Amino acid sequence: MADEKMADDKTPSAESAPAEGAPASAEKSEAAASTPKAAEAKAAPKSPKADAGAAPKAAKKEKPPALEDKPFTEFIEQHFIPSLETALKEKGLDDIQLTLDQQPLGVFGVSDGESYWHVKGKWRRGDRQFNIAFTKDDISSPKLFYFADKGSQPSTIEQFMGDERKITLDLLVLFTLRRLNGQKWLARN
Repeated sequence: MADEKMADDKTPSAESAPAEGAPASAEKSEAAASTPKAAEAKAAPKSPKADAGAAPKAAKKEKPPALEDKPFTEFIEQHFIPSLETALKEKGLDDIQLTLDQQPLGVFGVSDGESYWHVKGKWRRGDRQFNIAFTKDDISSPKLFYFADKGSQPSTIEQFMGDERKITLDLLVLFTLRRLNGQKWLARN
């Protein structure tokens, strides 16, 4: 009975006393495991199988392919030409005619015999025209620009969008408008 009186709540019981030869750190780890949070962590260890039972993550929605990834003729006919026509009409060109055609370069003094895809624009009953020639059937390929006024034959070829790394629909329309405006065909300065 004397032993019972001496034991109180703070005194460890004989069962929890470390065995002889056991390291003192085992005593600390058992004490740490007796806290509520440590007990939960010890009771429910995380495993890949436990996570697999949880609700699966929502699958990523696949994005539709970009317009620019479509086949060349489809992109030009269904997206570029209508967008450019709308932009030109907003600038006041009501009689604009835009077409896609495959032909040799129609520039005075140039005859390489190759056929290229051309986006051709004409207005003012054909008095003004411009061509954007794609050297391959790819919108990222090198492009050429030439124009003519008053029904004359074009005599100058220019590189078109040569510094652009990524070609998008908006950039194609923007650069075309910028080039025509540089010619002062859209607005007077």
